[in-house]
Amino acid sequence: MVATQQEKSFDVQTAPVKFLIVDDDVVSVMAVKRALKKLKIINPVTIARDGQHALNILRGDCGEDSLLSPYLVTLDLNMPRMNGFDFLEEVRKDPKLHPAVIFVLSTSDAPTDVAAAYESNIAGYIVKDDLGDSFVKALEMIDAYTKVVEMPR
Repeated sequence: MVATQQEKSFDVQTAPVKFLIVDDDVVSVMAVKRALKKLKIINPVTIARDGQHALNILRGDCGEDSLLSPYLVTLDLNMPRMNGFDFLEEVRKDPKLHPAVIFVLSTSDAPTDVAAAYESNIAGYIVKDDLGDSFVKALEMIDAYTKVVEMPR
C-alpha cells in the first residue's frame, strides 16, 4: 500500500523533535529539564557536556546512534574542550549538520557574542540571566517553535 502525500506529511509531522542540550553547567541543564517538565514538554532530551561531545552525538561517533532528525539544539557558549562558537563553526561546515536549528542559551549578554552567534546562523539568542519564569517562557517559545515551524529532516 502506497501512502498518499497527505499521509506522508502526517507521518513526518508526528515525528517528535528531539532536544540536544549542549551545556557543561549541571545547574543549567537541570533548570532546562525542570522547565521542560513544568511545561509538560515530553520530547526526547539528550545532554552533551561540551561542543565536541555534541558533535560526536550528532555524527554518531561516541558509541551511540546519531541523533536523528528532527532535532533542535540549545547551546551554551562558554564550555571546556570545545566552546559554543567552535561548535557552531564545525556544524555550519558540515553539510549533514549545517541545517541544524540552534538556539543559544548563554549567560553572556555581550553584544559581540550575540552578533557572532547570529553570524553563525542561529535561530535565536536567549540570555540565561534568570532561571525562573523568563527562562520557562523562553523554553515555551522554543517548544512552540518546534510545533509551528517545519524542521529540517
